[in-house]
Amino acid sequence: MKILDWYILKRYLLTFVMMLILFVPIGITVHLAEKIGKIIEKEAPFGEVMMYLLYFTIYFANLLFPLFLFLSVIWFTSKLANNTEIVAFLSSGVSFTRFLRPYLIGGVIVALFSILMGMYLAPNASKGFYDFKYKYLSGKKNDNTRNVLKQINENDIIYVSSFDASKNMGVNFTLEHFEDNKMTYKLTAANIRYVEEDSVYVLRNFEKRIIGETNDKIILERRKDTIFPFDLEDLTPEDFIAETLSYPKLLKFIDREEKRGSKFLGRYRLAKYQKWSLPVSVFILTIIAVAVSSRKRRGGMGVNLAIGITIAMVFVFFDKIFGTLASQSDFSPLLAVWLPNIIFGILAFFLLQNAKR
Repeated sequence: MKILDWYILKRYLLTFVMMLILFVPIGITVHLAEKIGKIIEKEAPFGEVMMYLLYFTIYFANLLFPLFLFLSVIWFTSKLANNTEIVAFLSSGVSFTRFLRPYLIGGVIVALFSILMGMYLAPNASKGFYDFKYKYLSGKKNDNTRNVLKQINENDIIYVSSFDASKNMGVNFTLEHFEDNKMTYKLTAANIRYVEEDSVYVLRNFEKRIIGETNDKIILERRKDTIFPFDLEDLTPEDFIAETLSYPKLLKFIDREEKRGSKFLGRYRLAKYQKWSLPVSVFILTIIAVAVSSRKRRGGMGVNLAIGITIAMVFVFFDKIFGTLASQSDFSPLLAVWLPNIIFGILAFFLLQNAKR
């Protein structure tokens, strides 16, 4: 039986690697053909372009990881079925559950690799990917951010109606300071601009209202140069930042943003849960792929691939739909991440029972 296990396990891993080697360069070529004009126009250094392509490779592979795995399992299992090898295995007294064991061992290896990639490699690649993208391909990040309301610490809440990252300038700025759940003073300004050279904020039409027990004190200035206990990034929140953080940093970041009341919490939590749901989907998709392709069909491998591609596309569709709902509404990120696995887990169970028969 060890010979059978090693035979299937090697085919499982080698076919998966070959699928990555075949499809990732295609994705790189298509992406590079689309962006080459802007890269040449911005005169991006060759070294940075090469690093960008490396980052894109990891980013692209991580994005379509389940699809590549699913198709690779269907591909080599269909070949086994067409060569009547599966019939020979089962006819020798091997149960279908026992036949499935090397697939699950391969799933463990791929799942561990998926965890490593999702928690450490993919975040670093995403950061390099987005940095190059905004530097050479699409301008500055978050050129126009609107309605930023954030608690920056236990005592201060800031608001800006709009912020232009290209000018480091915001409109209708407000800072409210609280002590013992009571507002002690409030700052307002018609606009706020960050001066990088001096590391200060410049406020125009500045007003400070100090709230007293019986009356308030108002301080007015046409221009006010000052510093604040928040960073420029707090005025330009990036909805994709969770993709660029390793798992330990992501947990700390989400904890901080929960206290600040960030409007992107759904997206951040979604990124956290996806790092654990993807490894589980490896086993679910492996079982579905084996159950679908282990039977020899009249149409041959093409029929199995057609069925497999359809199922894979439906899985990706559900994953993206629920992900979008969680990031742009009050839909639970935890449910959004695990619902596709639950639905296809049930499908895997019934397909497996049918395949055993």
